[in-house]
Amino acid sequence: MEESLQNKFNIQDTTATRRIFELKKRIRAVAGGTSASKTISILVWLIDYSQTKQIRPKLSTITSESYPHLEKGAMLDFQMIMKDRGYWDDERWNKTKHTYTFETGNVMEFSTFDTYSKAHGPRRDVLFGNEINNMPYNIVDQLITRTREIVWLDWNPSQEFWFYTEMLGKRGDIDFITLTYKDNEALDEVTISEIESHKHNKQWWTVYGLGQLGVLEAQIYKNWMLIDEVPQEAKLERRGLDFGYTVDPTVIEDLYSWNGAFIFDELLYMKGVSNRTIADVLLSQLEKVLVIADSSEPKSIDEIASYGVNIIGAQKGAGSVYQGIQFLQDKKIFVTKRSVKTIKAQRNYIFLTDKVTGKITNDPDDTIHEWSNPMDACRYALDSFRPRVVQKPQTDFGGVQPLIPGTLA
Repeated sequence: MEESLQNKFNIQDTTATRRIFELKKRIRAVAGGTSASKTISILVWLIDYSQTKQIRPKLSTITSESYPHLEKGAMLDFQMIMKDRGYWDDERWNKTKHTYTFETGNVMEFSTFDTYSKAHGPRRDVLFGNEINNMPYNIVDQLITRTREIVWLDWNPSQEFWFYTEMLGKRGDIDFITLTYKDNEALDEVTISEIESHKHNKQWWTVYGLGQLGVLEAQIYKNWMLIDEVPQEAKLERRGLDFGYTVDPTVIEDLYSWNGAFIFDELLYMKGVSNRTIADVLLSQLEKVLVIADSSEPKSIDEIASYGVNIIGAQKGAGSVYQGIQFLQDKKIFVTKRSVKTIKAQRNYIFLTDKVTGKITNDPDDTIHEWSNPMDACRYALDSFRPRVVQKPQTDFGGVQPLIPGTLA
């Protein structure tokens, strides 16, 4: 669940920030639910550290699973905090190296390490691994080994990973805390109500409400793989479009076929986008392909088509959503690293649990809506390749022909 900028940066006196500043051991691990302000609070600590004069200039490294994830997450948060507090100086930001040099001489760098050899590089004084559960243990272990002073780690505890099996209980230099939305007093009532509306869903509430270790058994799409970028030989097949405006984002996903697999590449994820703007985005692309959109908005589809976009509504009907999900589940899927919102949605898109039995419903109408928009756009695009079963008209003799595969959408 995304926080507003006001929520994110009005946090100096929150319980989350105070608890972060109270940690003293070398490794400071912070698990937490949604809107708990764990990342923002750690960044506030890092800024305070970097603004403090040291015996010698200190280097802090902030990292995550990919550069796009880092750029759209911790790096953006850092810049917004600095500007909000009046600390930011453009001349101190190196856009090429992604480093900020403070007046004290201390440096903060934003870097990613996708191989063990890259992690086995220069040392640093402070390390912050953001959403560290998405990085391999051998790489993080090497980064920790090459950090002189303090290591910060944060994550949503959606399932057990190497921190719980390789570090917790096996080292004496770990401070480990859990934060929840209740530790972030800066949250508005609307956000709090939205979070608490999920209490009935045990799996979601355990992880994102209570910040406790869970197992997302109800995850709908599993084993999607990250790819740096779309290969040149991949073929653009479709674009999927899910409408949004005020509450939900409008999402456009490019779908490529490649070596018997499919690749999704996030083209647009934005709120408050008009149909005219959607059409402009689609028409500005060098490659033009058929756009498959949410058919529940025929007026929007007609308007976008009037601007010259080749667009149709997704085929729907009884059981079509569940069939589309199954069709997508059976495919080998890659997603580009720059598709940050899509990656997050895929990892968190789950079926709800029954309020009475507590069992997973497997009902496509019972999903976490927060993550549905990118997943719907992906499904619209790929589901248009699913063969439909149709019934032929009766023959002159009154017989009924057998069911046969229909044409593609």
